[in-house]
Amino acid sequence: MYYTKEDFWETAEPETLSIIARARELTRAYYLTDYNDKQKRKQILSELFGSIGENVTIDTPLHCDRGKNIHIGNNVIINMNCTFVDNKEITIGNYVLIASNVQIYTSSHPVLPQERLIFKNTKGTESFFKTFALPVKIQDNVWIGGGCIILPGVTIGKNSVIGAGSVVTRSIPENSVAVGNPCRVIRQFDCHDTGYPIQNC
Repeated sequence: MYYTKEDFWETAEPETLSIIARARELTRAYYLTDYNDKQKRKQILSELFGSIGENVTIDTPLHCDRGKNIHIGNNVIINMNCTFVDNKEITIGNYVLIASNVQIYTSSHPVLPQERLIFKNTKGTESFFKTFALPVKIQDNVWIGGGCIILPGVTIGKNSVIGAGSVVTRSIPENSVAVGNPCRVIRQFDCHDTGYPIQNC
């Protein structure tokens, strides 16, 4: 995983903590809404996310860090108990299926302890560790299977399928089936093969 010093940010800043607290309030409110109250649920998601398209269904519980860094296209289903750590942008395209228990992380920490830990802070006013964040992109027509983990900086190419339980450490090209830990491409296809018309194939 590659990052530069510009990718690091301070997690204990008051503004950051305020944004996270508001996201927690909104996800809690969303969880408590009546499933059939579509207007209220849409209103909460519109405030929570940076942008959201039409015909989007998101089950509960939903967990996210900031919310405002999440951008969702049209015709998207996100199933129950998904976690989006959106300290950088998470962009989800159109016609995307995300199964239950999927975790998308834009944030991580350096591996070496001398790079990861900050020993000078003893007052608790700053983080004692360094955090970096890289955006994640999920392009159109993607299906992500249950329990997948997607790590910082990853792009899932359009039309691709990620098998259940996969840990995606590197970007996956378009028109691929990829599975495993670490996730690897096991098949590629032409999205015109079936003869059925596909949006943005």
